[in-house]
Amino acid sequence: MADSSLVFGVRRATAAILAPERWWLAVIAIFVASRVVTTSLLLWFASIQGQNAWTGPHPDYFSFAKIWDGHWYFIISLAGYPSELPVTESGHVGENAWAFMPAYPALVRVVMTLTTLDFAVASVFVSVAFSLGAALMLYRVMHLVLPAGTALFAVAIFCFAPLSAILQVSYAESMYLFLLILALFWLMKRQYWMLLPVIAIMSVTRPSGLAFALALGLHVVYRWWIRRREEFPMHERVAAVTATLFSLVMGFAWLLIAAAVTGSLTAYTDTELAWRAGYVGYGELIPFAAWFQGAAFWAGWWQLPQWLLTVMLIAAVLAFFRFLITKPAQRIGVDLRLWVASYALYLLAVFFPQSSTFRLLMPLFPLAGVLALPQSRWYRAALLAACIAGQWAWIHLAWWVDGYDWTPP
Repeated sequence: MADSSLVFGVRRATAAILAPERWWLAVIAIFVASRVVTTSLLLWFASIQGQNAWTGPHPDYFSFAKIWDGHWYFIISLAGYPSELPVTESGHVGENAWAFMPAYPALVRVVMTLTTLDFAVASVFVSVAFSLGAALMLYRVMHLVLPAGTALFAVAIFCFAPLSAILQVSYAESMYLFLLILALFWLMKRQYWMLLPVIAIMSVTRPSGLAFALALGLHVVYRWWIRRREEFPMHERVAAVTATLFSLVMGFAWLLIAAAVTGSLTAYTDTELAWRAGYVGYGELIPFAAWFQGAAFWAGWWQLPQWLLTVMLIAAVLAFFRFLITKPAQRIGVDLRLWVASYALYLLAVFFPQSSTFRLLMPLFPLAGVLALPQSRWYRAALLAACIAGQWAWIHLAWWVDGYDWTPP
């Protein structure tokens, strides 16, 4: 009898959490469950972490969460940005803080000042808070185009995704994803003026202004194209075009700030190129060239014909954009697909493919809505299990430091 009462109580509690009007409770429950899993994985890897460039052996959670780029954000939060660019022995610009935008470390510094917490704890607090905000906003976005249950499972995919560990370490991704999801929400609601402050902060959190400007521009073109079917009144045209131009300007803002402070017009791009010099040497930033350079580099690394990787790259790109016009992809709506296409083009234009690329794919999160479409319980359970296994694999490959580590997150 007691067992039956317990089961009944659990079922009632579960039904209350999953009730449509209490969607936020369901999202929080999913988020908390995912953080328990991810924290457990990170703690296990921390327990076997050896001496490395950032910590001693067996670091505590917060020290382990502050490694890699987290250390750059720590430097920025305390010392800001250099007015003179560091130069290598060969005369090229070396790796430096200008590669990392200021919104996240500035906010962490504010939290440090208000709470007296040290950087490691304050940065994780900020990241986790924005992660929860991102999960809540993601449900709102997905529920604009998908049924409640499907939108909720899309949130589960986001929270348990292979790279979801990045949401609770000293990285700017969680803050950026929250702002991006909020921006897409306002875009889908046609609240273009509300986009301006979000774009302003988002563009100095992670590189995003140019990609979002492209998505907005395509959105304007699309709304003009279907204006007879869906009204596109003049006040909305003005607001949408203004938001597009503002995002375009903000896409160059950090580059211009870096140039003004350092006196070098190419300070930001030279700094970014320093990170790929270990793969392909120093050179100029040529749009869309990096992925073909990467094909050449990785072909040599894996001892494969370069033409084979080049053909595979082209085939993968064509297949990806072809996928965006399939019926399952159409279920997430035009606006989200325009963002996915725009961001993918942006990645192809400016980034070099290596282990960090997996992290850079996180803004393609709307595709979680497509993955969430099948209703099979077995499929959904298997997908979440694969996500958790992917977390272990990614932390092992990219976050955990194993001697001389060439696979940064």
